[in-house]
Amino acid sequence: MLKQFLKKRVICCLGLVLAAAVTMAADEPDLSIVDDYKVNPGDVISISVWKEEGMEGEVLIRPDGKFSFPLAGDIMAKGRGVEEIRRMLTDKLSAYIPDLVVSVAVLQVSGNKVFVIGQVSRPGEIIANPQIDIMQALSIAGGTTPFAEVSEIKVLRRTDQGLITIPFSYEDIEKGKKLEQNIMLKAGDVVVVP
Repeated sequence: MLKQFLKKRVICCLGLVLAAAVTMAADEPDLSIVDDYKVNPGDVISISVWKEEGMEGEVLIRPDGKFSFPLAGDIMAKGRGVEEIRRMLTDKLSAYIPDLVVSVAVLQVSGNKVFVIGQVSRPGEIIANPQIDIMQALSIAGGTTPFAEVSEIKVLRRTDQGLITIPFSYEDIEKGKKLEQNIMLKAGDVVVVP
C-alpha cells in the first residue's frame, strides 16, 4: 500500500514538473521570429577585426546607405541586419586576412527616424529606437490638438513603387476597433495629422 502511495506521488510530481515545463516553454518568446534591426543612413556602427591593428572603428552610414572600410571598400548597409553586414565584411576581408573574426554592432540608431506633422502638440522628428507604431508616435508628439481631424490621419511612406498613403483613424483605435491599422512605422515615414 505504501508502495502504491509513493508511486502515485511520483507520477503526480512528474506531471506537475512536465506541466510547469510546458508552461514555461509557452511563455518564452520565439526568437526566430524577432526581426533583426535593419541599418539606415545616419546610423553609426562599430566594426572590429580581431587581432588586426587599425581594423576597428565607428562607421557612419552615409545618405546613399553605404559605408567604407579598409580593404573592403564600399559596403551597402541600408536595409541590412548586423549579421548580414558582418558576413559581407568577412567575405570581402577573407581574401586579405586568413582566419579572421569580424564583429559588428549598432552604436546609434540616428537614421531610424519618423516624422509627425500637423495638429499635434510637438511636431517634428522622432528617433524610433528600435521601432514604434502610430499611436506611440502620436504620444511622443504630445498627442493631437483639439482641432485635429483624428479620423483622417495618414501615414506617408516611400516604397520602391513610389509614395503611398496609409489611412489611420484614431477614433477607431480609441473605441477598440480596427486595431490592425496601428501599424509599425518604418524609417522615413511621415504621420500627417490634419
